[in-house]
Amino acid sequence: MTAASIATAAYIVAALLFILSLAGLSRHDTARRGVTYGIVGMAIALAATIWLTLTASWGEPQAPLGLAFLVIAMVAGAAIGLWRARVVEMTGMPELIALLHSFVGLAAVLVGWNGALYDTGLEGALADIHHAEVFIGVFIGAVTFTGSIVAFLKLSARMSSKPLVLPGKNVLNLGALIAFVALTVWYVITPELWLLVIVTVLALALGWHLVASIGGGDMPVVVSMLNSYSGWAAAAAGFLLNNDLLIVTGALVGSSGAYLSYIMCRAMNRSFISVIAGGFGIEAPKKGEDEVGEHREVDADTVAEMLAGAQSVVITPGYGMAVAQAQYPVAELTERLRERGVNVRFGIHPVAGRLPGHMNVLLAEARVPYDIVLEMDEINDDLADTSVVLVIGANDTVNPAAAEDPGSPIAGMPVLRVWEADNVIVFKRSMASGYAGVQNPLFFRENAAMLFGDAKDRVEDILRSL
Repeated sequence: MTAASIATAAYIVAALLFILSLAGLSRHDTARRGVTYGIVGMAIALAATIWLTLTASWGEPQAPLGLAFLVIAMVAGAAIGLWRARVVEMTGMPELIALLHSFVGLAAVLVGWNGALYDTGLEGALADIHHAEVFIGVFIGAVTFTGSIVAFLKLSARMSSKPLVLPGKNVLNLGALIAFVALTVWYVITPELWLLVIVTVLALALGWHLVASIGGGDMPVVVSMLNSYSGWAAAAAGFLLNNDLLIVTGALVGSSGAYLSYIMCRAMNRSFISVIAGGFGIEAPKKGEDEVGEHREVDADTVAEMLAGAQSVVITPGYGMAVAQAQYPVAELTERLRERGVNVRFGIHPVAGRLPGHMNVLLAEARVPYDIVLEMDEINDDLADTSVVLVIGANDTVNPAAAEDPGSPIAGMPVLRVWEADNVIVFKRSMASGYAGVQNPLFFRENAAMLFGDAKDRVEDILRSL
């Protein structure tokens, strides 16, 4: 067996493990196994790549230098990865993932430029194909890079979550895509380096504008969309490097990310095209708070009384629960109420938090039983028969304006119909609007009351009162 055949066999095994990893991650009870499959697959892929690199360059003068660079890169990457994994909070996971996507995009750009500068010796149709691969790979990678950077800045509150609305922004996006197609044809015919410079700058600007134009309410979709982009960028790099595993892995990530984005857009009643064009999240003229109504405040003792006498309770968490690290006292409250015979369940909106599945992970971390954590479609019809709904740190996902106000920026977005319950208690720090920047009429309903303060502190107060 040759070194290449051994590496190819290892790549096939790694690819199969990556597929098993995706399958495992699709369910709560198999997610840990899915992560393990992914880790083992990546370890095999790295080992095979090192083996192939060493055998291909064995005996050449530059082999020791190449090996040294490879080891330095792996050690540095592993050290940074382990450090970030240890220190990052679950609240910081969305922006960390966005930042990691940017690394994939940047890598694709560098691989593309390397492919352009390296003399492959190809001629005729094969050379044309190579030039197209270089150009497309650089474009996808650059869009992913700057788009992910903007997503990171928005998710980490280093940049306003409000959408950037430039005059004729859709024309700008469409013009950039048309220019890319024209430049690709030009580069295939005449592979001049200055054309590659132009498309790199164009793609960097397009990636920045695409994500900057998207409002905060769509950020979970943006993260999954960038996940898809990073996959296609990796696949493009795989073609340039003639690496089958990179092609397969990139295609898996790209297709699964695209499908996840599609599922989330369906859940939000939005077209995928409108989201990436920044059509959702544009600020509509708002009424002042005094025109909406007056809110009613409540204390923890009163809420404890309501919960003690309730037959059924539904808890709808949002990003505010993650920020307050309230999942542990919420889990304890759930256990305490169930011991009293109260039917407690959770209602999870598809875009709750700022990352797909964010709330599910937090609740699993606090050991909330999987069977009482229900998706929006599973819980919505039961809310009208619910005694008390606790809205903990959620805002846009429980906003009745989505169903009742055609002029709202979130009009048509399916939401948890918590206002149909007998009583709604909203845990919030203030009366500020949510991440999408839209006022919530729920706060002023007759059956709703506000419990202000840190969510973790307020839940602990309720536990003490119980």
